[in-house]
Amino acid sequence: MKMNREIMRIALPNMVSNITVPLMGIVSTAIAGHWGADSAATIGALAIGVSIFNFIYWNCSFVRMGTSGLTAQAYGAGDLRECTYMLARALLVAAAMGLLMVALQWPVGELALWAMNGGEMTRDYFYARIWAVPAGIMLFGFNGWFTGMQNAVIPMCTAIAVNTVHILCSLWFAFGMDMGIVGIAYASVLAQWCGVALSALLLAVRYGKTLTRIDWSQVLDMRPLKQFFLINRDIMLRTLCIVAVYTFFTGASARMDDPALLAVNTLLLQLFTLFSYLNDGFAYAAEALTGRFIGARDARSLRSCMRRCIFWGTMVSVAFVGIYLAGWRDLVTLFVDRTAPDAATIVALAERYIGWIIVIPIASAMPFIMDGIMVGATETRVMRDSMFLATAAYFAIYYAGYPLIGNNALWLAFMLYMFLRGVLQYGMTGRLKTIERKAE
Repeated sequence: MKMNREIMRIALPNMVSNITVPLMGIVSTAIAGHWGADSAATIGALAIGVSIFNFIYWNCSFVRMGTSGLTAQAYGAGDLRECTYMLARALLVAAAMGLLMVALQWPVGELALWAMNGGEMTRDYFYARIWAVPAGIMLFGFNGWFTGMQNAVIPMCTAIAVNTVHILCSLWFAFGMDMGIVGIAYASVLAQWCGVALSALLLAVRYGKTLTRIDWSQVLDMRPLKQFFLINRDIMLRTLCIVAVYTFFTGASARMDDPALLAVNTLLLQLFTLFSYLNDGFAYAAEALTGRFIGARDARSLRSCMRRCIFWGTMVSVAFVGIYLAGWRDLVTLFVDRTAPDAATIVALAERYIGWIIVIPIASAMPFIMDGIMVGATETRVMRDSMFLATAAYFAIYYAGYPLIGNNALWLAFMLYMFLRGVLQYGMTGRLKTIERKAE
């Protein structure tokens, strides 16, 4: 029972943190669906813009995951000096990457808009939101470090604050100032920078006496930096595959014969995202506790932690199957103005493909938890190789199936991609025996 309490202590605040993220996406999509006369076009423009920033943020997410695993292992070993140095390294890398993205905004933006077939509405959204990127990447660094320190409360407080500011400002800017989805972009900028300020404040309050004096020669020492970047190289390659899958999903939806399919697939993917962020609460618990028990050389607790995290992740999946079976129509209609001319078409199309959303939580029960275990154990090569194989299967299934079953091939490919990720990681670690040996 003690292990369950430890898991819940980290998982529940992370679930609260994570649920605010799809909530922000839901509100943004609902604003787009209610702003202007053409709901499908506005939702589609926002979907393309969000996909571009997902590409940017997901490719920078290695800052959070690499920081979390290494910090958790240092924390488990009782090495507070290395914990301090990990924070400094994470924030330095995050700040450098953020400034680079701002400097390269024009070539990156124009290439992305061309690749995603984005119009003028998406272009305006991109160039407004780009100023949030440095803050967003720095929040990855802060949150990865807090997770490694077994603290899920500070990221929760920050996430609630960031998403509250974003939602309120989105409504104000979009409707009160009639800025549409550009208002949503500026709301993101303001919210992300508020999050950085709050994280720094809470860091000083909670860890001001814990952090050691920083020796910059140690922070910049090439040996730990090499380990940090090797781990992050694998995570970045793995993340590139995730970005490719999700970006292709939106791009393929936009290129289909029926323009409404982009809006429908976007709405259904939001439902999947709602599930994934809740399941990630237990993935973050697996991440923090796996690293801690490996650092402490506590193999018995490590085994218990992994088994129980997999159990709880599976329970979340089963619960969401029930939620989607009972209430998918109510969830879908949240996104669309019922008085819009295309509202009935969007709901009718969603009904044709809702079966995939009902089934996907079961197929996705393992991969989120397995990712958490791999991050905590810094087994990033396994994450990378399993992702390569799953991504190759995704594209193969889509291109083989699309001429026969159309949009269903896209969802079939996505479901099997998620399933393979978890199964391959479990198999590549000898049913987790390789992870257990790291704590012996």
